[in-house]
Amino acid sequence: MAGLVVLAGLPGVGKSTLARALAARIGALWLRIDAIEQALRESHMQVAGDLADGGYAAARAVAGAALGQGFDVVADSVNPAPVTRGPWRETARGAGADLCEVELICADKAIHRARVERRGAEVPGLALPDWAAVCRRAYHPHPDADLRLDSAVLGVDEMVARIVARLGP
Repeated sequence: MAGLVVLAGLPGVGKSTLARALAARIGALWLRIDAIEQALRESHMQVAGDLADGGYAAARAVAGAALGQGFDVVADSVNPAPVTRGPWRETARGAGADLCEVELICADKAIHRARVERRGAEVPGLALPDWAAVCRRAYHPHPDADLRLDSAVLGVDEMVARIVARLGP
């Protein structure tokens, strides 16, 4: 059975680093909302600024199709609130896929800030938020997550191992 791993967490906590490593480890499709939203901005749709839920909707459509074909999927996005998380659950249910929700945090604010301030955009043209924008970002903790991992104390390999263990055989 195909599986959907849905990440959640503020910018700069390490979601994309984790998603890339996890997708490589389990042979999954990595759906990066940043890349999808940037492609929408660069399209001829004349979209500027806030895309509302456009990137999420596009990612869920691709995820549903991939899951339906038997591919595992790692969804990489801030996924900040119950209203963004529920549709991922519906996507997994609709495809008959297993679901693993992972909240990634960085409990050490100094480490988190340093990551935000030193990282560069891997997606061409993407404007990354600065530390002030990350601090202002609306984000609701994810009490229903299957795993809550702290990137301030866990390395990428350990986080991948914990997710793989949670996914099972």
